[in-house]
Amino acid sequence: MKKLTILILFIFIGCGYRPSSHFVPQTIGERVYTEVDVSLSDPQNAVLIKDALQKALYSRIKTVVTTKDRADSTIKVSYKSIKFIPLQYDRNGYVVYYQAHISLKFEFIKGDKRDERVIVGRYEFPIRPSAIISTSLRFEAIQKGSMRALDEFLAYLETKGSISH
Repeated sequence: MKKLTILILFIFIGCGYRPSSHFVPQTIGERVYTEVDVSLSDPQNAVLIKDALQKALYSRIKTVVTTKDRADSTIKVSYKSIKFIPLQYDRNGYVVYYQAHISLKFEFIKGDKRDERVIVGRYEFPIRPSAIISTSLRFEAIQKGSMRALDEFLAYLETKGSISH
């Protein structure tokens, strides 16, 4: 078994295999400026999205968020819409499970290159029968759905980086 593991490692090293996350710093750069447009109908979401974006950039790809004048690239995020879709009902007809759809528009800018994507982050959560979605549940759904959309966007950038290099 040990010989098989060494053989597999030798093949990957010999072939020059690199995970796609290796190419993201080359695609994005070492320093990134993030900008989140504030929705007038829901301004508190901008703070949640900005925090989630900065956390995702640092934890996923170890990129430093910086000022606009020092940045290698810019990621702009704008909040497009949010929908709460009932997924499951109890026997009395009350909704007991929702799915939040958070639609975000991402714009990646590096030099004269621009790339735009609209991504929907989804998050499922239960509520008590005959209850309404509380503010805390709503914020949690927005934050987790935004994080999933950000993860998808970063995966897109990883793929783009591994293809172009």
